[in-house]
Amino acid sequence: MKTDQYSILFSSLTGNTKKLADAIHETLPEEGCEYFGAIKTPVPSSELLYIGFWTDKGNADNETLTLLSTLKNRRIFLFGTAGFGGSDAYFQKILGQVRQSIDPSNTIIGEYMCQGKMPQSVRERYMKMKENPEHPANLDALIKNFDCALSHPDSDDLEKLRNLCRLR
Repeated sequence: MKTDQYSILFSSLTGNTKKLADAIHETLPEEGCEYFGAIKTPVPSSELLYIGFWTDKGNADNETLTLLSTLKNRRIFLFGTAGFGGSDAYFQKILGQVRQSIDPSNTIIGEYMCQGKMPQSVRERYMKMKENPEHPANLDALIKNFDCALSHPDSDDLEKLRNLCRLR
């Protein structure tokens, strides 16, 4: 196992998590990077892995969960995006779900999550639902959240992540 190198692996459905991965890659020393890119097998041999995911039903996407379940004796920095956001409690709940897939032989050295924009089709679906007189009571809140998410990850989100990575 390569202890002086790191790898950045990520799964990004809409490009939000890739933006986070790019920010990490730009922040860390280039000479220490063994691998940067999509989740792959075999897993790079770096002891330190930055692993990014997009949120699917309150947990990491399946590809990331599969990767995490195979790792042993690694140092892991988790990072991810979620369309619904604005609440650290919500992000912590997701990270808690993700951590359940990680073997206890691993050490989580850091975590970061932020909101990410969603596809326009989500808003269109909400607007279509609104046409129904018996639409969900929280539909306006969902539309407001969608509109808020359009700018994320933003420069503040990326700078917070860069600062966390500089501390490692």
